[in-house]
Amino acid sequence: MEKFFNRTNVVLLCVLLVLCLIVAATVVVSSPMESTQTSASANVNPKYRSSLGTGEIQHPTTVPPTTAAQTEGTTEASTAAQTTNAVETTKKPEATTQPTTKAAATTAQGNSNNSNSNGQSSQSSDQYIQFATAIPVDTPADYEEQWDAGYIIAIDNPDKSYHCSQVTLSEEDRDLLERLCMGEFGSGGFIGACLIAQSVKDAICFDGYTSVASVIENYHYTGSTNKGTNQDCKNAVKYIFDQNMDAVQHRLLYMYNPSLVQSAFHESQNYILTFQGVRFFDRWGY
Repeated sequence: MEKFFNRTNVVLLCVLLVLCLIVAATVVVSSPMESTQTSASANVNPKYRSSLGTGEIQHPTTVPPTTAAQTEGTTEASTAAQTTNAVETTKKPEATTQPTTKAAATTAQGNSNNSNSNGQSSQSSDQYIQFATAIPVDTPADYEEQWDAGYIIAIDNPDKSYHCSQVTLSEEDRDLLERLCMGEFGSGGFIGACLIAQSVKDAICFDGYTSVASVIENYHYTGSTNKGTNQDCKNAVKYIFDQNMDAVQHRLLYMYNPSLVQSAFHESQNYILTFQGVRFFDRWGY
């Protein structure tokens, strides 16, 4: 034992320990996985924890009719990656004020490009975009209060002034939205579909759009609406629109999946939460 703990072996052990710490730190910093602060799965209302989704594509229960109103022009990444798995990007081409969020050490690297607010190509895939972090709050959020109010996911930065008036859907809009929820985040189950449905409702409430199709066009949703829908998506649309409830206590307008694409535009917005790898944002100001 004394021979083992000679000076040479002690030095080697110290070097090995330092190398292990460096490797561990590198993995933590470079991994785009959700941290305990940004992951929403742990903050889901206990009533809905059985609705987290499997992360797998669910078979549609209805097939959309072939009409001219169906959305076309999805990106190559959306088609190849089958965006029923997760959201790629949504955003509105408007200027926003300078963000004040802090950039986290975590970075994301995508494998395809997307358009920024000016319609130009975003950073190439060999560049890194730092993840934005939520605005810190003075008083810890009360998860129970949010759950009791009907919000599906409790967040650390709720906006208690948030309110969206009830929106009544036409049958055409309902059908289109149910299919959009499936195409954008079908693998997210009921909760993922609720996040998409709330984002559409907030765009209607706060930006004055009069149809789901106009939201898809102006916010550049890329999820296919040609794959039908399932019961989770139908239930989500009923919960968000018919019951006028919300997934989170904050406006949601933009979202993207950093495992599919990287976006400096999204990370410059007001970060709200991450659910199953998809990052959701509000815009600054208006």
